[in-house]
Amino acid sequence: MIAKLAAELDARQHEAGGVPDRSAWLGQLTDWQRRFPYRYDQQPDGPLKPQYCVERLRALADDDTIVVAGVGQHQMYASQYWRFEHPRHWINSGGLGTMGFAVPAAMGAKVGQPGKRVLAIDGDGCFQMTAQELATSTTEKIPFITAILNNGYLGMVRQWQELFFAERYSGVYLDPDVPDYVKLAEAYGAVGLRADDPGEVDAVIEKAFSVEDRSVVIDFRVDPREMVFPMVPAGASNDDIILDPEGATPTSDPAEAPIV
Repeated sequence: MIAKLAAELDARQHEAGGVPDRSAWLGQLTDWQRRFPYRYDQQPDGPLKPQYCVERLRALADDDTIVVAGVGQHQMYASQYWRFEHPRHWINSGGLGTMGFAVPAAMGAKVGQPGKRVLAIDGDGCFQMTAQELATSTTEKIPFITAILNNGYLGMVRQWQELFFAERYSGVYLDPDVPDYVKLAEAYGAVGLRADDPGEVDAVIEKAFSVEDRSVVIDFRVDPREMVFPMVPAGASNDDIILDPEGATPTSDPAEAPIV
């Protein structure tokens, strides 16, 4: 189907005398990016922000790094704050919402591209679904890096419960200390690292990138209250997009909570 669409597009562009002028649309996108940038506030003394972790991973990685993500807030942060320079370097289940995707997908990417660094950006909830595949990584000698944005919650579900269900939290809390991800990584034959505050982030990433003979797991202990923006509430129009925390007002009346 994609091949047929591409062929049809080529034919229509040929009939029209070339690629349409998209300068006005690209200019509009640039203006929106300028007026509504992604933003977060990382203070030097913490708490550690997940966006900062992704930005530092990108700053210290080479452009050929293949990035894989699971599903949830970490997925959004990865797609927002990683700057890609090449096609086919972003592997993700997208809207299919496959939790537990990152670890096995990263291993597959490393098998397919053994000469490139593969980095899985994962959440603590997703990671625990397929962490046992680190055993395969070790026994089959397929090394990759997993950076866990550990906020101690199923973060995206918590965000929805906080904003639209009057903070009626249910089934979202995950103890950030259970399991101990450093010890878990070591038990599987990988290297386990941990960062609790912004001042530790770069050194931990550099250490992870220096290891090439086995997998590495980084436990980034990030702010559990941080949320992803922009977002569109369920059933709402794109015109009702929430751009930032200031525009996110928790539902005070449970009766107003949308049915999803």
